[in-house]
Amino acid sequence: MISDRLSALLVEQIASELTAHQSYMGISIYFERQSLKRWAALFRAQALEEAGHAEKILAFLIDNEVSFDLPPLRGATTHFETPTAAIEAALASELRVSKQFDAMAAAARAEDDHRSFQFLQWFIDEQVEEERTVRSLLDLVNSGINIFQAEPLLDDIEGTD
Repeated sequence: MISDRLSALLVEQIASELTAHQSYMGISIYFERQSLKRWAALFRAQALEEAGHAEKILAFLIDNEVSFDLPPLRGATTHFETPTAAIEAALASELRVSKQFDAMAAAARAEDDHRSFQFLQWFIDEQVEEERTVRSLLDLVNSGINIFQAEPLLDDIEGTD
């Protein structure tokens, strides 16, 4: 059985994943407004992936008969000073989410909740990939390459998934 504490953390994580979805949509819109279609598509795909993560947590809670309400969400900006600022926002979000999953895994271990601990391992592995991808994007824009010329290189970064 999933403890009340871990259940609450998982429900909070639903909000985090859906907030990340909105944040990535905001970044996508920012790039779309800059006529950077491939950058926009990359972040839109990432937004959908974050929504899928929320759905995975929802299913886990339902399968384990945890009763919960959907958490409230806050809005997300579509305005950034630079492409670098947009990508830095994405990295900050991923680092925050990684800490949240680490805390949940620690709680599951402390409570001898092997089922939840195993479930959380997938997300921890996913976070390694997410951080690597966003760091690669940040390295690309920080390399000094013209962001429009960098668009074809996105396929190589996306291919790391």
